[in-house]
Amino acid sequence: MNHQQTQKHKIHTLETLLPLVQSWKQDNQKIVFTNGCFDLLHPGHVDYLNKAADLGDHLIVALNTDASVQKLKGPHRPIQSEAARLQIMAGLECVSAVFLFSEDTPLEVLTEILPHTLVKGGDYTIETIVGARLIMQHGGNVEVIPFLEGYSTSSIEKKIKLS
Repeated sequence: MNHQQTQKHKIHTLETLLPLVQSWKQDNQKIVFTNGCFDLLHPGHVDYLNKAADLGDHLIVALNTDASVQKLKGPHRPIQSEAARLQIMAGLECVSAVFLFSEDTPLEVLTEILPHTLVKGGDYTIETIVGARLIMQHGGNVEVIPFLEGYSTSSIEKKIKLS
């Protein structure tokens, strides 16, 4: 399979992802889940995603749709379209599957997927992570991965505006 085929193979809808998740679970493979905008992918994101992937066998990334990014970040975002963000995320070796979600929180998709590990970045605490209680009630883990210092989409955006 060439790289483009591999990328397309990783991009799903929740409906196409669920049978894959079931097969991974039946094979006793550990599923890690994270979500976010991932608008301008930078070294901090890559570090975070690699560390998340190391916590299990398959990393699933739920990407906010363009409309939900705009709702969260304001009318000037996202900078890259959801189609571009899907393609970029699918191109990362550490990502097993990626899909879009439009809800305000990932609670609904977490209820469907029930990953073994739920991961968020360093600005969260376990108490503030949506779905943490659900995952722990089902015997799963919740992890907070510290940010890589010096990298943020906001700082990149400010640099671009200054140039």
